[in-house]
Amino acid sequence: MTSAPLAARLREVAGPLFFPVTAFGPDGTVDPDVLRAHVRAGIDAGAAAVFACCGTGEFHALTIEEFRLAVAAAVEETAGRIPVVAGAGYGTALAVQYARAAEEAGADGLLAMPPYLVVADQEGLLNHYAALAAATGLETIVYQRDNAVFTPETVVALARTPGIIGLKDGLGDLDLMQRIVSAVRTHRPDDDFLYFNGLPTAELTGLAYRGIGVTLYSSAVFAFAPDIALAFHRALDSGDDALANALLDHFYRPLVELRAQGRGYAVSLVKAGVRLQGLDVGEVRTPLTEPSAAHVKDLIEIIASGRTLLEEHADDRRIATVHGTPGGRA
Repeated sequence: MTSAPLAARLREVAGPLFFPVTAFGPDGTVDPDVLRAHVRAGIDAGAAAVFACCGTGEFHALTIEEFRLAVAAAVEETAGRIPVVAGAGYGTALAVQYARAAEEAGADGLLAMPPYLVVADQEGLLNHYAALAAATGLETIVYQRDNAVFTPETVVALARTPGIIGLKDGLGDLDLMQRIVSAVRTHRPDDDFLYFNGLPTAELTGLAYRGIGVTLYSSAVFAFAPDIALAFHRALDSGDDALANALLDHFYRPLVELRAQGRGYAVSLVKAGVRLQGLDVGEVRTPLTEPSAAHVKDLIEIIASGRTLLEEHADDRRIATVHGTPGGRA
């Protein structure tokens, strides 16, 4: 656990938010050593925070003992250098158990995922997240998606709830998000409530979310191609539209189109990508399935295309610098 409040550390980040996969060994059990290696590689590559055992980390497939082991491995590897946020979900009672396990393992915060199965009204959702936030001393980010979709008024109430510091949006309704941002700003003008773009392959919608002031985003790509994810993050921050648009057109859009070809590919394709980089993190657990061999081949080609773009862009910058126009294109 780090000493500074999580909200303060996430407010100004210099790199992508890293959502590691959970490593499983040949016998199917959690492999903390490989997970630590995966986290270490992310930190070395420039991750701003580690979100362990969340969607990409197959939270849904972990027992509470495995969850505690995996979160502890991430905490040990980060050693306070960057914050660790752990997933928590299911019904209120079970979500509280996972939250307390995350706190015991040394996490800095929680990503509160939607309740399991049921569709609750706004009052019930608010009660659920308030109870979860009150169960530990960890700062909590609420994840909007699927059966947990909030009105602007509910988000205002969440922002007023002690311990809740932000909203991660996995729904993608920009009209709703703009109204949420506006409502919180109106009712809490001095509030520093955080917002995250939490869509799968969030980079694809990064420019759109920035238009409503949402700059933080989760990066599944960082798990298997940190060089590409970091280059895109820097391009957005620096206004390098040429590189950002090239990566959107020739890496991120093809990746999203590939992801759409298989159920659960938002997780299994990422895990396949990590294995392609030389780290054996095992396969996904059921009910998810592995991507087909043809789709893995497509993924290899998409990654290669992204890295070729980075090389070409670096060459352009070198040529431009020689001609006295640093940062431009020749």
